Amino acid sequence: MNLLQFEIKVKEYSDKSEMPENDRDLLDKAVDATATAYAPYSTFNVGAAVRLAGGKIFTGSNQENSAYPSGICAERVAIFAASSQQPGEAIEAIAIAAQTDSFELLNPVTPCGSCRQVMAEYQNLSGKPIRVIMKGMTKKIWVVDGVEDLLPLMFHADRLKNR
Repeated sequence: MNLLQFEIKVKEYSDKSEMPENDRDLLDKAVDATATAYAPYSTFNVGAAVRLAGGKIFTGSNQENSAYPSGICAERVAIFAASSQQPGEAIEAIAIAAQTDSFELLNPVTPCGSCRQVMAEYQNLSGKPIRVIMKGMTKKIWVVDGVEDLLPLMFHADRLKNR
């Protein structure tokens, strides 16, 4: 038996002023996108902003539905919008922000497992890391430089050649 250990690296910023300008701008767009969330059931508004390699930015927000689980997370809304409108262009970064009046959100919001796997798929597709920027309702911000820091042992649908 072997014991495998994995290390993840998360950068923590105490304020967005410490971040590079292009990441601050992307984060601002994610924060703005929280206002477009349709979250009458959870009252947890999430916004996301995706920056493609060419610089174009797409935003999304969570969209709930009374016929749960018919809703969709902000991250997937933004990623799928970007992919459908700019197919094949690599995702450089995604910023995620959350707002709620229902409870305290002391740490940055992190993506759910489904969103992490979608990010992994697009990272694998492009062969380039996707930086993930996460913010809650405090000034604290977490950043990872690739999806593998959010999803160790992520699923890879490696295709068999010459079966």
